[in-house]
This record gives sequence, structure tokens and C-alpha cells, in this order.
Amino acid sequence: MPPDSSSPTVTSICCIGAGYVGGPTMAVIADRCPDVQVTVVDINQARIDAWNAADLSQLPVYEPGLDAVVARARGRNLHFSTAVEEHIAAADMVFISVNTPTKTKGIGAGQASDLRWVEACARTVAKAATGHTIVVEKSTLPVRTAEAVQAILAAANPNGGSRRFSVLSNPEFLAEGSAITDLEAPDRVLIGGNDPSAIEALAALYASWVPQERILRTNLWSSELSKLTANAFLAQRISSINSIAALCEATEANVQEVARAIGTDSRIGPKFLKAGPGFGGSCFQKDILNLVYLCRHYGLEEVAAYWEQVVSLNQWQQQRIAHVLITKLFGTVSGKHIGVLGFAFKADTNDTRESPAIRICKELLEEGAILQIVDPKVSEQQLAQDLGQASGAGEGRWHQVPDVEQAATGADALLLLTEWQHFAQINWPAVAALMRQPAWLFDARAKADANAARAAGLNVWTVGEGQL
Repeated sequence: MPPDSSSPTVTSICCIGAGYVGGPTMAVIADRCPDVQVTVVDINQARIDAWNAADLSQLPVYEPGLDAVVARARGRNLHFSTAVEEHIAAADMVFISVNTPTKTKGIGAGQASDLRWVEACARTVAKAATGHTIVVEKSTLPVRTAEAVQAILAAANPNGGSRRFSVLSNPEFLAEGSAITDLEAPDRVLIGGNDPSAIEALAALYASWVPQERILRTNLWSSELSKLTANAFLAQRISSINSIAALCEATEANVQEVARAIGTDSRIGPKFLKAGPGFGGSCFQKDILNLVYLCRHYGLEEVAAYWEQVVSLNQWQQQRIAHVLITKLFGTVSGKHIGVLGFAFKADTNDTRESPAIRICKELLEEGAILQIVDPKVSEQQLAQDLGQASGAGEGRWHQVPDVEQAATGADALLLLTEWQHFAQINWPAVAALMRQPAWLFDARAKADANAARAAGLNVWTVGEGQL
């Protein structure tokens, strides 16, 4: 569909939320649309200061290539500010890109999304916007959330004044670690809405660098539900291959060979068939639980139970890996040093939200292990927050170390949990010499050179293969 010539021209964008989605997305839009002024606003002064830091290595989000994009656009047409209402008032288009965590109490606790920040954004837009403002849902939201946003905006104009609002859904489909590539060359851009001219105004922005055939237009509800569904399907594949990994270990099959065999089937394809410690990140578990809650709300109990099992199996996989390690170390890890290689939920990110390492490490700490954790991008402060305790010495405690060698010093085992590339290039003879024998490598990512580790004298367990 060609752009509608009657669509409003967007010259100023305001994005509420300077996090993992808002910051990189707006940076790429500013980079590719140099005639559009883009301002990212947030009430967190420290976060905004970090986005404005002269040293681009201090950006609050780590993504390969992000620093170069910010360097090109910041100060030209990309800005970061805490003046929220001022920039909403000046904007033709406002993106809502705030956190929607799972509720921890009240109706739907443990499954439903907490929409307090989305509602707060809608009310702020209703108060500050001027003229015709296109409001774009960028946060991952339950289907039909736009109804609430529309109601709040409509209440701001009870008598049909000069202000007018159009609400669109434009969910993100970013994979952390490759977000810039995903933004610059997306599989698709999805725009849902009921106002054709507003849809085309947003489509025109993306058309600056995205081919028209990749810009999909739907109604609001289909767009909102598509994001939850995409994440559910991807997470389902991870749980599915991990279930087969456990069976492979029991039967002496090799999950990597099984994945390659089934992945060559064009109906299945090879992606997301990598066995590991399970999915993590900010979206998969949250979105599936949200889908479960919505299905139960609409009386679809069997559908809810189906998707709930995807999360249950993911948690089981993490517990299983911890139990395998304990069993192999003679049934106890109390007082034993375990080197943990990686803590972020995946490589090339500093994000630890719902990281499999959290549950696995907590299990080991509860059993009295002493953890020596190395991750190139995760801070000690973040480790303490995720593990619920400060670093320290002694049984059931942990401390951060700067490299693999120190993680291995005095350790009975190394546990590889994040697929950082340098973990594939470990000097195993040197590392094995630092460990207490008999020593183990537990590779939950099938990333390390298992043959080299065995040649150096280590026992090796690899996910989906077991001990060879």
C-alpha cells in the first residue's frame, strides 16, 4: 500500500522511556530520518545523564553498534531529556516505551502485566499534548490495552476541542545482542491502528529505510496480540528443544545432531533449536504468562494450560542443570568453589532480567556452593540485586572475578551459562591446572571446546549430550 498523501507529516517525535527498547529504537529512527527531531524522555535523571555522557562506553544499554548510531545522531536530531511534558507538547508523535512487568500482587498476580506506567504515560500525554498527536504503543502490551489508552486520551478532550489523538500499536521485535541490526534491517515492521492517515504517517518514517513490502498494516488488536504470539512461539521452540536435550542425555543421542536433522526440514527451519539453560530476558516469560492470563480471562483454560507448560519446562530445565552439577560432584557442593562463566541471559548484552543464571546460581548457593562469577558486561551491583545478597566469602556466598582463570582457581567445576565468544577460546591446559581435581566443565550452552577440555584432564558434561 503506498503512503497516503493526506497523512500528517511528522517532524518531531517524543519517546517516553529511555530503556532497552526506547533508546536504541529512537537512535536508529533519528539516524535514518535526519530531518525529524527525536527526543527520548525519562524521569530517571541518572539514565538520561548516561545517554548524554561524552564517553559512549557509558551508555546505559549495551548493544553492538549502538554507540556508533548515537554518535552520528546525538546533538543533531537525537536528544535525551527529563523535560517530559515540554517535549510531549512539541511532538507530532509520542511513543510509549515503558516497562510492563508482571504484576506481583492483586488480580492476576504472577501472570498479568502491570500497566501502571502505561496508564501514567497516557495521562501525561493527555495533559501535555497539543494539536493532533499520534500516540504509538511501543511497549509490549496485552491485547486491547489501546482501549484504555484511547479512553484516557478521549477524556482529555470532552468537548471536542482543538486537540486530537490517534492511537497506534507498533510492537518491537528486537533480539538483545542484535537490536541495531534488527532495527536497521527488520524482518517486518508492524503497525496496527484504526486511523489510516496516522498509520501512513508512521509508515512513512519507516519507509526511509525499510522496504514497503516489510511494513505490515493491521488493526490495533491484531498488532498487540502479534507481539505476545511471536514471543510465545519462539519460547516454545526453546522449551521444545530443551525437552529433547534431556531425552538425548538419557538415550545417548546428541541434541545438536537431532536439531540439525530436523532443522533442515523447510517446515521447521533451523532457528531457535539450540539447547541450553532455557530462555531469559525481559519478554519471553512475561509475555507468555500474560498470554496465559488473557486466555483464562476469556475462558480458554486448555489454551492457557498449554502455554503455561512452556514456562514450567523452562524453569525445570534450569533446576535440572543445577541438579546435574550437584549429582556429578558427589552429591554435594557445600563449601566447593564453582566458577560461573557468564551471567547475562545471552551474549552481547548486559541484561540479566530473567536470566537462567539467576535460578541456577541461587540453587547452588542454597546448597552451600562458593561461586566465582565472571561476565564481561554485568556489574557486581547487578549480580547482588539478582542474587539477593551482597558478595562475600564462605559457604553459600559469591564474588565476582575478572577472568576465566580466576573463576577456575581452586574450583571443582566450571559452569558455562552465557555463550560469550571468548568462552569458546579458553586455554584449557592452563585453566585445568588451576582447578581442584577431579575437575569438571558443565557446558550448558555447548559453546566450549569440549575435546580440548577433556584433553586437559577435565570431565565434561554438555547439554543434550551428557557426559562423554
